Amino acid sequence: MQPPVRAWSREGVLDWLRGVAASGERALIGMDFSFAPPFLDAGAYLPGIATPDAARAFWGCVHTTALGEADLGASELLGGAWRAHFYHGAASGAKAGFQRWRVCEAVFNAGGGGKASSVFDCVGASQVAKGSFAGMRLLHRLGRAMPVWPFDAVPARGPVLVEIYTRALLRRAGGSGRKLRDAAGLNTALAALGSAPWAGGAALTDHVTDALVTAAALRHAAVDPALWHPPALTPAIAAAEGWTFGVA
Repeated sequence: MQPPVRAWSREGVLDWLRGVAASGERALIGMDFSFAPPFLDAGAYLPGIATPDAARAFWGCVHTTALGEADLGASELLGGAWRAHFYHGAASGAKAGFQRWRVCEAVFNAGGGGKASSVFDCVGASQVAKGSFAGMRLLHRLGRAMPVWPFDAVPARGPVLVEIYTRALLRRAGGSGRKLRDAAGLNTALAALGSAPWAGGAALTDHVTDALVTAAALRHAAVDPALWHPPALTPAIAAAEGWTFGVA
């Protein structure tokens, strides 16, 4: 699917999600960012700052605090009002003091999946802080238009939105989880997931292969009941931290 203009904006993605919700189309939609920060480890999202204790309310807090930033951005928020909780480099002090993880990330790390990035790390190519907090603004604006698992129950019909980790879904195809950049590797992954080979068309970049394999992996995984009911996922964790679909 091509963007409505040169590239997708967050507002454009929000409009697309609302359109899917209004259509009632049955769809499993994955978005690759952390839907909430850690909470259970410290009993608070941002210790020392008054914030809600449930993810949906926290999304609203993020949105209100970052309200002046364009296109649902959150960069100024992380470098301003809440800066003390985020690692911005050596000037922030020892990085270890900012390394907090949610329960689902601890399960992923313990299962040999690798080392998930902390949502409080704002430095380097693997940082996920800016995209995640901007994504929380998008989730707030989406509101109840579409169920967001596991904060909401999986609906009997219509679409549902889940948090994904692209690398974890790439590994479901039997590979290492590394980027795919050629047709042969892409088609091997698609075949392992029961999907048809790539038919060509768009330029084959790692962004294109990520999207294709992720979509195939979501379709492949959606019928696995165990992925919707991870053993470590409790109602308290679901409400406060959420979960990454595919981590069991």
